[in-house]
Amino acid sequence: MSKKRTLDAFFSSTSKRAKSQADNEGPPPDIAVGSSTHPRYPFPIANLPPSLGGAASSPPARPAKAVDDQPDLDLLCFEPYMPASVARGMFEFLRAELPFYRVEYDIKRGGVQTRIRTPRWTTVFGLDDTASFDEAGCVVDKATGTKAADKRYDRYPPRPIPACLDGLRRSTETATGCSFNFCLVNYYASGSDSISFHSDDERFLGPDPAIASFSLGARRDFLLKHKPPPPSSSGGRPAEAPAAAKPLKFPLASGDMVLMRGRTQSNWLHSIPKRTGKNEEDGGRINITFRRAMVKDGTENYYNYNVGGGPVYRWDKGSRQMTLWKS
Repeated sequence: MSKKRTLDAFFSSTSKRAKSQADNEGPPPDIAVGSSTHPRYPFPIANLPPSLGGAASSPPARPAKAVDDQPDLDLLCFEPYMPASVARGMFEFLRAELPFYRVEYDIKRGGVQTRIRTPRWTTVFGLDDTASFDEAGCVVDKATGTKAADKRYDRYPPRPIPACLDGLRRSTETATGCSFNFCLVNYYASGSDSISFHSDDERFLGPDPAIASFSLGARRDFLLKHKPPPPSSSGGRPAEAPAAAKPLKFPLASGDMVLMRGRTQSNWLHSIPKRTGKNEEDGGRINITFRRAMVKDGTENYYNYNVGGGPVYRWDKGSRQMTLWKS
């Protein structure tokens, strides 16, 4: 007389078969597989999951709109560059997977040394035009292929752009016709995080640099104002600024991209001002900028002000804030 199979035996057998099939089939279709590694990364940086990887490296969702109706202003606005769902996914992924820093540095104001704490979270990847990374991840001179021995690289060792950002860089190059070798990422945790008026007109970027700026997450205002005119050579009153009296305001939504090019950096200042009141807790915003540094001074500058010598922070999903990372 044959024994009847019990329900427990049936489900146990089925469970084993399902587990065996899952092992053979690999990870679910939208789980990131693999990561970017480098000796100068504090931890491996995960690759994008399939649902984001293809979309992030795709052409723009909409054609660009030129904004050049003010003196010396030359912008291309993609509204959006990527669909809202992709932008949201990129925001959540990059916030969770990238290393961030809260950089502090000293400056002199009126002869007095002042300690500055950057009012946002920052990180950076890339290397200037004079060098490249070899297969082992070492920095080598681009012309000779030999080790690039330079104190500027020794002080702040460079690291390559990880795959989760490099696909977007390549897409941006194709869409704009520009070349980029640096990726800076800012995380504005709330409306109290900001960046004051400035221009990216450093000599190491060369004349008339192109900078592509992506917005992910919360909508924030992007302000532009013309630089003050230089004093008159005759010693008289300075000429009046040719631009509008009030700053131009662009409310950037998640997925938007602005390309600043031509004479924009040499003649205009831009900022992301604070938000107060009910708009202060906005869920956070990530800004990605792609740039091209021509010489070693660019590498030193970007790592100094975006990584510095302080500790590494990483997003903690439980507490929903950046926390000190421990290896």
